[in-house]
Amino acid sequence: MNYQTVLDDIANRLAPLLGTEGRVADYIPALARVPVRQFGIALRTRDGVEAAAGDFDTPFSIQSISKLFSLTLALRRLDDALWQRIGREPSGNPFNSLVQLETEHGVPRNPFINAGAIAVADRLLALGLGKHDVLAFAGHLCGEAIAFDAEVAASEAATGFRNLALANFMKSFGKLDHAVADVLDVYFHQCSIAMTCRQLARAAGYLCRDGAHPLGGGFDAVINERQARRINALMLTCGTYDAAGEFAFCIGLPCKSGVGGGIVAVVPDTLTLCVWSPALDATGNSAIGRRALELFTAQTGLSVF
Repeated sequence: MNYQTVLDDIANRLAPLLGTEGRVADYIPALARVPVRQFGIALRTRDGVEAAAGDFDTPFSIQSISKLFSLTLALRRLDDALWQRIGREPSGNPFNSLVQLETEHGVPRNPFINAGAIAVADRLLALGLGKHDVLAFAGHLCGEAIAFDAEVAASEAATGFRNLALANFMKSFGKLDHAVADVLDVYFHQCSIAMTCRQLARAAGYLCRDGAHPLGGGFDAVINERQARRINALMLTCGTYDAAGEFAFCIGLPCKSGVGGGIVAVVPDTLTLCVWSPALDATGNSAIGRRALELFTAQTGLSVF
């Protein structure tokens, strides 16, 4: 299959729609200023073949896509013990909802909603790991130096009152072991990591290779095959907030999105794909990115079903 032709066609077909659908995540001031008329798409196959189109080399704030990397770091060390304080079920509520935390006594539904990722950050601190370890891990996976966006991190810390409430709520139930400020410092910084579509397609490659490092060397086995399957399962059921059912129905691939407008998708045993366009739909997922993934699966026939 000529993936470059497929990606070029998708970029050309979506170009007239840029700026016409969705809106940027304006509740984070640093993201509110991102120009909406941008679109990038990149993929890397299991065997190392790459293709890309559009603004694929433009860095953007990966936001909740970073939860893939923090979860992987924690799972590498803790394995099933990680799930003692974090569930594995879809939430059915917005990613920053407080409602379920109260009824479920401070235990987040899954690691991909904000409360769950905050709980993962607490587990990383317990392992002696922090924000710089998440950054170094993501950089190692993509094979290039990456960095925090200091403006985004500061913006999140200054306006992240809902995340502060989530963390304090979990702390009140005894579900966080570390100071709320320390846990949120890890969380806000991991969300501020800036990467490109090409870098994310490379970095997520272990999820289509049974847990093996996408670029070879170093972390030859990032995680084991069982852990990779479980992360893919969580992406399919929980990775796109409360639109996971629609993504499974219309796209049929494990996906993890972020409010920076990026979405990472996995075709197990075949390839990883990243799309980016900053304007979001009502569920917090990239409006044009979602269209791009629908076009990709329609044209290639690739799906887990």
